Amino acid sequence: MINPQKICIIMCVNNPLYLEECFLYLNRLVIPDGFEVDILTISDAKSMTSGYNEGLNASDAKYKIYMHQDVFITDIYFLQELIDIFSLDASIGMVGIVGAYQMASSGIMWQAPREYSLYSHKNLNISLCSQYTKPTFENLSKVEVVDGLLIATQYDLPWREDLFTGWDFYDASQSMEFKRAGYSIVVPVFNKPLCVHDDGLILNLSNYDDYRKIFLAEYKKDLSITSDTK
Repeated sequence: MINPQKICIIMCVNNPLYLEECFLYLNRLVIPDGFEVDILTISDAKSMTSGYNEGLNASDAKYKIYMHQDVFITDIYFLQELIDIFSLDASIGMVGIVGAYQMASSGIMWQAPREYSLYSHKNLNISLCSQYTKPTFENLSKVEVVDGLLIATQYDLPWREDLFTGWDFYDASQSMEFKRAGYSIVVPVFNKPLCVHDDGLILNLSNYDDYRKIFLAEYKKDLSITSDTK
């Protein structure tokens, strides 16, 4: 039975140093009144989708946060803000930190206009020590797909490990699964960064194009294609 007063944080992990730093930030988070928080770490996952399905099936939490081990949540009120976002409307199924309003025709999220609440070179002057922000419909942006650095949900849909057996496009795929199920996807725009993503400067694009083609073959008919704009 699903526990409506529980939040579960799920991570696929392979680096103890990243995980240790990630926990430093998680341990600072203010837990909403009446809620409990679990943290599940999945080691030796065969793919991101299989690891996340393992976490999904192991937890009875209504609210699940799927995040990378190199994401450090700097907003200590993030959990409360997340619960309040989902409470605004039952149709909100997924919350991301970075998202594209519409997917680019290439199937590459980075080539479409995006919204984000991530600490970056564009907002270096914004304090990381922020107060609670009350979510409203005015400070949420509706998007089509979100980046996998952090994805929060209030409904359970299986991750497509039948299609995505590696580490790419699992996030865009899950976004489309929520869209197919009739849920909306949002990115909060709170004028403050919610987290830091320490993913370095070099991306591992091994097999990336193969999964891009799989993604387009499966979901192109469901996409609201936009022109490719970096």
